[in-house]
Amino acid sequence: MNIHEYQAKALLKSYGAPVAAGVAIFSADEAEAAARQLPGPVYVVKSQIHAGGRGKGKFKELGPDAKGGVRVVKSIEEVVANVKEMLGNTLVTKQTGPAGKQVNRLYIEDGASIARELYLSVLVDRTVGRAAFVVSTEGGMDIETVAEETPDKIVTVAIDPEAGVTDEDATALSDALELQGEARVEAGMLYRILYHAFVEKDLSLLEINPLVVLTDGNIRVLDAKVSIDGNALFRHPELVELRDLTEEDGKEIEASKYDLAYVALDGNIGCMVNGAGLAMATMDIIKLYGAEPANFLDVGGGATKEKVTAAFKIITADPAVKGILVNIFGGIMKCDVIAEGVLAAVTEVGLEVPLVVRLEGTNVDLGKKIINESGLNVIPADDLDDAAQKIVAAVKGA
Repeated sequence: MNIHEYQAKALLKSYGAPVAAGVAIFSADEAEAAARQLPGPVYVVKSQIHAGGRGKGKFKELGPDAKGGVRVVKSIEEVVANVKEMLGNTLVTKQTGPAGKQVNRLYIEDGASIARELYLSVLVDRTVGRAAFVVSTEGGMDIETVAEETPDKIVTVAIDPEAGVTDEDATALSDALELQGEARVEAGMLYRILYHAFVEKDLSLLEINPLVVLTDGNIRVLDAKVSIDGNALFRHPELVELRDLTEEDGKEIEASKYDLAYVALDGNIGCMVNGAGLAMATMDIIKLYGAEPANFLDVGGGATKEKVTAAFKIITADPAVKGILVNIFGGIMKCDVIAEGVLAAVTEVGLEVPLVVRLEGTNVDLGKKIINESGLNVIPADDLDDAAQKIVAAVKGA
């Protein structure tokens, strides 16, 4: 689960991280009062959407010459004017795709006198099975670009979970960031603060880009991106309250109600599969034969008829879907349950696109019998390769 920048900063501030004063607003009427709470005379008006690249983004409604989604202004009057221009409009960044995202929240923050911009993040390094810091002197840039063009400027330090952030770890990180003086002292405390927050709140990503050294020698968290492990949310009801459903795909929200693993994609072939590995293989083979999957959907090993019905309805609710591939290998999941769920969903919502079904495993003969005797226009498949070829051909009209 992702949260907004202002929420991430409030979380980090509660652990003691150096964060500037700021106020989140939801309407233009709140702008002046919010700005008057800040020291000034420089203010930053920041769009709050779940996507990076906001500063370089463009608002659909404002034309190519308009400023981006993060604006530095020097008066309360300018704050109000920019809030009115930004709020409610659609911001397009390289991470939102061409559709963009509507800006429903803004964060007005106190300005900063910046000497240096650095990159710092904490994530799970699966190669060593530990949380790790990733740092670079190239703050403000996309870390992917830095990794591609100057990989030597990225340093990774894995943290021993029993020891936490040691003095040796802090030294390695500060050396990599080329920190001196007061900034080095403050950074040594910040590493421990961030690691504590990362572990205690079950985060999957904590990114600060940029972490800045101010002209007075202090450091400040200038931007913050936080992602929380969805599997751990039951332990953190206080974080669940931060969820912004307007930033999420409606189909993914519906899927979460049934404990379905669903991710919307950009293709036109809907997939319903049991098991994450099989789902990935199904998407790969669809691409191999020249088409694109419309979703990742794993109904799980113990799915009920109701969950399968819900999954099928979510797939068919996507107007981009021009065909559906059901690929089930029955172990714990029984093929007859899948068949009954598909029939129930089709009966309820109808079937207007080609449907290819490949069943194998537990109760496969019963599952095939249920579908074959249903009277539905279903295309049977013998194996995954056969299924992929048939659904791609059907969608392309062959």
